[in-house]
Amino acid sequence: MNKINYIRFDWAIKKLLRDKANFGVLEGFIEVFLGKPDCKIIEILESESNNTFEDDKFNRVDIKAKSSDGEIFIVEIQLTRYVHYMERVLFGTSKAITEQMKDGDDYGKIKKVYSISIVYYDFGKGKDYLYVGNTKFVGVHCNDELLITEKEELTLFEKEQDELQGKNRKFKYEHHNAGAIMPTYYMIRVNSFDDNVKTAMDEWMEFLKNSEIKSDTKVPGLIEAKEVMKFDRMTKEEQDTYIRHLDAVANEKEAILTAEIRGKIEGRAEGRAEGREEKALAIAKNLKAIGVMTIEQIAAVTNLDTDTIEKL
Repeated sequence: MNKINYIRFDWAIKKLLRDKANFGVLEGFIEVFLGKPDCKIIEILESESNNTFEDDKFNRVDIKAKSSDGEIFIVEIQLTRYVHYMERVLFGTSKAITEQMKDGDDYGKIKKVYSISIVYYDFGKGKDYLYVGNTKFVGVHCNDELLITEKEELTLFEKEQDELQGKNRKFKYEHHNAGAIMPTYYMIRVNSFDDNVKTAMDEWMEFLKNSEIKSDTKVPGLIEAKEVMKFDRMTKEEQDTYIRHLDAVANEKEAILTAEIRGKIEGRAEGRAEGREEKALAIAKNLKAIGVMTIEQIAAVTNLDTDTIEKL
């Protein structure tokens, strides 16, 4: 049986997944990684972080989506190393929060923001491929977590009662965590996945890393991706553009690797040169202390200039 050629996720999220007909892939991704099975994406939001220009191939491939309950999801793929990447993630999340507000709005309109970073280089140190960060308020002296009361929860929920339309009320903030409205950050380190597929999340990681989907997958999002993200479904023009994208990504990675190797070689050469000079200085200092050779003779032996030897 021939292997099916699927489109890379970084390309799909920049092109295909902006189409409402394909929101099921993104919803499945959010269900598996964030544990939110009821998430329904209703629109892709415009933002300065949403960039679709052809020359934007490497560092700003992201999507900003809004769910049916108003929550915001930022999914960003980082293909190459970025020095201040965490600062950029923080900026993007903060901007997604402030973009919800207009002059005169009350703060109760602010919805939860989820930042999901899919990193394709060796970012940070750690054994896992998925790290989650959120805000908790912890007592300095008692080490207890600050929670909100049920009354405060009901007050927060009061403005949404009309939208519930008689549905059973459920608390929005898990365990009434006072920091739950704060952004939650998901860091997916693709290179840390060991290709050992056991769970639904592992199947997604196999797709993110190797663009492979099991023929009998039952995993949310991947079921839809099996059809949506086939290379053969693209037009000839789209295929050509996609192939150019792959070449550009490969060339960019090769250029970075070459620069890193060159830097290491130059660093070693510089280190060897400094080592030789330090050794020559030590020899010159010893010969000068013994006093059996003139400054000129020491200079001839060590290849140091006479002024340097005089100062030893």
